[in-house]
Amino acid sequence: MNRQTRISFKPALLLSTLMGGMLITSCASSLAPSASMDSAPGAAPMEAAAPLAESADLAAKQSVANQAGATEAAAGVPQAAPKLVKTAQVTLTVDSVKQSIAKVTAIARQQQGDILGLQDQIPPDQGIRHTASLQLRVPSAKLDATLNALTALGTVQQQAITAEDVSTQLVDFQARLRNLRNTEAMLLKIMNRSGGISDVLKVSQELSNVRSQIEQIDAQFTDLSNRVAYSVVNVNLEESIASIPPQPPLAGELQESWEQASHAVGQFTVGLMKLGIWLVAYSPYWLFLAIAATVFLQRRRPHTPPPAADLAEPPTAG
Repeated sequence: MNRQTRISFKPALLLSTLMGGMLITSCASSLAPSASMDSAPGAAPMEAAAPLAESADLAAKQSVANQAGATEAAAGVPQAAPKLVKTAQVTLTVDSVKQSIAKVTAIARQQQGDILGLQDQIPPDQGIRHTASLQLRVPSAKLDATLNALTALGTVQQQAITAEDVSTQLVDFQARLRNLRNTEAMLLKIMNRSGGISDVLKVSQELSNVRSQIEQIDAQFTDLSNRVAYSVVNVNLEESIASIPPQPPLAGELQESWEQASHAVGQFTVGLMKLGIWLVAYSPYWLFLAIAATVFLQRRRPHTPPPAADLAEPPTAG
């Protein structure tokens, strides 16, 4: 009895399983057309809004890319040598500043460098030392050779070298440029797609901002690379002893005094001669003034009568 029951139970279980599978299949087939019909109308709006969605998410993608670049720069790839910006300063005491300036210029040209600045302070008084300062730019690989040649020009009073490691900044600039160029390429692809005018204008404005950032970072990267490739050397020159004028001998002093006296006498004589010429030229006026003064004085002089004794007749002899 039990065996017969088990045999009859198995076909019933199989039949129920088949019926359940058919029911599920029919439900799925009935729901599939409605799902396809619901999704079909939304396909066109999604394709039309694709450029706008991509441009809206561009800022987020760019921020993520910049963060990824910064993380990559922070992680750092081992470099062969650090990128250093070097600046040197040398103060020398030389016998002649004028000659040393020419020698420093020759050294800069020999080391394939340039003179960036020159200040030659010529003293107004012969008792003050002559000084000058120069600024050179030479390749970083030839900095040591340049310093050795400069220190041979005189006595070194001060020498210093400073270096700044800019390897991280250069790697960061490179990563940012790479990410911005990728963003630029993606924006160009978006602009090539068909879309509304507003979407194109938004993408064009974003592309202009990205290109402005690329130019700015590229200029900073180029300037920093040039500072790494070329080092700056500041050179200060100072004469060891102030120039003292030579004292002239006694004969020279006497001769100089005689020349000065002769010159003074000559000037005095010329002055007298000029005065005589002026007097001769104005002589008619001087003569007229003399006559007028004489007449005036004669008229002002009082007329006195002769004495009475002089007027009486002398007595006759009787």
